Amino acid sequence: MVEKQYVQPDTTSKPFGVWTPAVVVAPGRLMFVSGITSRDSDGEVFGVGDIRAQTRQVLENLRATLQAAGGDLADVVSVTVHIADMNDFDAIHQVRREYFPVTPPASTMVEVSRMVDERSLIEITAIAVLP
Repeated sequence: MVEKQYVQPDTTSKPFGVWTPAVVVAPGRLMFVSGITSRDSDGEVFGVGDIRAQTRQVLENLRATLQAAGGDLADVVSVTVHIADMNDFDAIHQVRREYFPVTPPASTMVEVSRMVDERSLIEITAIAVLP
């Protein structure tokens, strides 16, 4: 079992979305996950035009990737979220809350000018610590 310490300094603001300011972990194996989009098993972009559907597919793809290495979403300690439109912040976090209901990972979210596929609205990279 990987031990995690969630860090929230009293002198900084509490997160207003689904993330933790910092996570300290030990021991474990580090897993670095490349950017995951909402492509389905056939390579097609899932949920075209629907940020909630795409976010859910991305997180399911992330879960499957982690499970293939013996982990799960609970092992994620950090994510970087690239999105096409920052106005989707609330909708994305509604879905993220389903996948990270308690002690969410550290997180950075940025709006980007272009994705590899113009139909993609979100891409997530992750770092996990596997037991």
